[in-house]
Amino acid sequence: MTEFKYIITEEDRDLDIKGVLRQHFQFSARTRNKIKREKLVRLNGKEVAGWIRTKPGDVVSICFPEERSNFVPEDIPLSIIYEDSSLLIINKQPGLIVHPTKGHVGHTLANGIMKYILDSDQTFKIRFMNRLDMDTSGVIAVAKNSHCQASFMKQSQAGVVEKQYLAIVKGIVTADNGTIDLPIGQPDPERVERAVTEDGAPSLTHYRVLERYRAGYSLVELSLETGRTHQIRVHMAHIGHPVVSDHLYGETNPFLIERQALHARRLALIHPVTNEPVDFEAELPDDMKRLIEMLKRPS
Repeated sequence: MTEFKYIITEEDRDLDIKGVLRQHFQFSARTRNKIKREKLVRLNGKEVAGWIRTKPGDVVSICFPEERSNFVPEDIPLSIIYEDSSLLIINKQPGLIVHPTKGHVGHTLANGIMKYILDSDQTFKIRFMNRLDMDTSGVIAVAKNSHCQASFMKQSQAGVVEKQYLAIVKGIVTADNGTIDLPIGQPDPERVERAVTEDGAPSLTHYRVLERYRAGYSLVELSLETGRTHQIRVHMAHIGHPVVSDHLYGETNPFLIERQALHARRLALIHPVTNEPVDFEAELPDDMKRLIEMLKRPS
């Protein structure tokens, strides 16, 4: 069970419970309605109505009921970056689908997290705050309650969330940095590929070159202001620098690395409960480290 607490101060004197919720708990309107409907508010440990006045020293708490996911637990290794009562942050390995689909019902990250929940004697519903392609590694954030998921969505829409990636791309990117501001759409609804299209959704990618390799490749840091499906892969391919081994978007060298060389290195946001900035980083996986060392070798 997830619990949120606030201790009433002199400045809050005579606020009623509804006022405390509005001023000191960053809940969405939908969550506030859920709290009211299910009578989840406690004042000094006892159920209380919204019109009741508070006094300094009172403890206002909201307890969300236990929720459970029903994924089949599987023994899949998890690299946990950070965990508290509200968030679980994981460095996802490449080759792992995040969530079961009709065509891939098992051996997903969700199945591995389900086993971890049982093994650690926890109870929460798995709510992914962000997604990564199967062959993209890096930071995945899981919300342990609906409030944290809603807060992340709100922050994303407001441009508060920072997402940073590393990619090894084909060719020498000549500009040290730049911005790709091109709409992305899905030309064929029956196919997974996306493309730059006139009627696509606005999509904005910033890039900065970290290293250039004599073998004809570049290491690029990328930041997203939008979160379209395959955004980095589509934008980099469109400007002539597809991600290494991204067979879907035109880079077909099978000898450098067995998956697209793309890693979600960093995710920064405001913690939905503490309201403090939090910044999570995922170490570069071994296959991309080996590729970088290979490209650094004299030709």
